[in-house]
Amino acid sequence: MDNKAPETLLKRERVRDHILELIEARRPGDAIPSERALSAELGVSRPTLRAAADELVATGLLVREHGRGMFVAPQKITQELVSGQHSLSAPLAGGSWSSRLLEFATVQAGARVGRKLQLSPAASIVYIARLRLVDGAPIAIEHLHIPAELVPDLSEQELEAGDLYEHLRDHHQVQVHEAVQAIEPTVVTQAEAALLGVPELSPALLFERLTTDTKGHPVEYVHSLYRGDRYRIVSRITLGPAPAVPEARSEHHPGIPPGDFAHRDPISSSTVGDVQSGR
Repeated sequence: MDNKAPETLLKRERVRDHILELIEARRPGDAIPSERALSAELGVSRPTLRAAADELVATGLLVREHGRGMFVAPQKITQELVSGQHSLSAPLAGGSWSSRLLEFATVQAGARVGRKLQLSPAASIVYIARLRLVDGAPIAIEHLHIPAELVPDLSEQELEAGDLYEHLRDHHQVQVHEAVQAIEPTVVTQAEAALLGVPELSPALLFERLTTDTKGHPVEYVHSLYRGDRYRIVSRITLGPAPAVPEARSEHHPGIPPGDFAHRDPISSSTVGDVQSGR
């Protein structure tokens, strides 16, 4: 047994904790001391310091820029999953959400998508691909599939006008009711990496969602890819009965500011975290 291994791991953990404290005390974009300065301050070798920093770069907490040093990474976009009577909504995240339309076409459903939407493989669907951005930085790639009969004559201009679900309700009398969403880890391909501005094989989250109307009919199938270094999922789990609390005086949910808190984009409205990934 290598007796030095535990000591090396403990050193790396100590260095990692120190860098985490530096990150938590700074804002996104702020620089942290150089590897040389940190290794001297902590009394560890440069390889040990670099290994700990590499872990934080891989998890999206640090950004290393060649010739400039290390910086606190942009804040991750967080979606909270709430069970029970609360439906999923767009994450309560700062920044300005927008979209860039990549493709918009009417195509045949094919076997897989047809099965998802309970359509014949030869049935027509509207296919929409878009790049999701926050403050101009690419965050996700979305692929939406909608039965063409539900959205006759749907145009890019209509998508840019507002929320897709509102459009289905107001113009096509389609009322969405619920969605089943799956999430799993993956890595990005070369083409996806080019769109998202990350290295090939970078970690990502794959979302897949099937939305149905009040009659249980599928109205939308979406699969999306979110950058693993900029997006995270938080779950709230109820483990026991809730304590008695005084009646709320306000009409909005605690922790959620009143009004429209969902960050809409100019092209469509599939809610950000609701985006689903799958292949």
